[in-house]
Amino acid sequence: MDKVYEVPALRRAHAILDVLAIARAPVRVSALLEATGLSRSTLYLLLDSLQRQRWIEKRGDGYLIGVGLYELGNAYVRHDGYQLAFRSLAAAFVATHDEVVQLATLDGADIVYIAREDSRRPVRLVSDLGSRLPAHCSALGKALLASLSDEELFELLPEGLVAVTRHTITRRSALLRELRRVRDTGIASEIEEAAAGLTCFAAYAGQTAHQKRLAVSTSIPTGRIDTKREKQICLAIVRMAEQIGALLGNA
Repeated sequence: MDKVYEVPALRRAHAILDVLAIARAPVRVSALLEATGLSRSTLYLLLDSLQRQRWIEKRGDGYLIGVGLYELGNAYVRHDGYQLAFRSLAAAFVATHDEVVQLATLDGADIVYIAREDSRRPVRLVSDLGSRLPAHCSALGKALLASLSDEELFELLPEGLVAVTRHTITRRSALLRELRRVRDTGIASEIEEAAAGLTCFAAYAGQTAHQKRLAVSTSIPTGRIDTKREKQICLAIVRMAEQIGALLGNA
């Protein structure tokens, strides 16, 4: 097995950025010292360097993610062209159904939300752009995982899966059965597996030119869905996924 080499300064800087990325307010030096385990002198040197690159910004007595890092991160969603494809189709979906629609990619055993079009109705979601969620507990994740072979899934997922809510599937064998159904029907769903009170439907859109696997979904409060509306929503999500896939194929 090849030896893995690391650049310590990059690993330490990444530890700082990880802390800032999940913070809702500027993080003080004392909190960064505790979270990263870095020495005070090393932390101050890294904070100064990151601030000069505009990867972080100082606000009051704390630090937060900077605009320079935001600019770099946006390159991820530019070079495959899927943002434009998603935006036009998502706007039409929201105009018709007035429900949020989201785009995510698969990263290991997690999904990462990379685009979202909000409805006019407020819904509490866990899908902030850039946020992660275990793939096995979300409709988006199921749609993405279903695009993998069973052999790939055995390598990727442990037998015991983390319960995010009391409704989450926690056995790999049960999830594999669910994914076979997703492959047969073309639609993935979950009811309160990722968040209480929400029902989600998703469909796989395909791979980009740079091999990103994409899926689209909508999240609806469980009290706002019935059999008739579920059918309409599922058809619309599958159609949107197919259209995004076609646009990416012609890019």
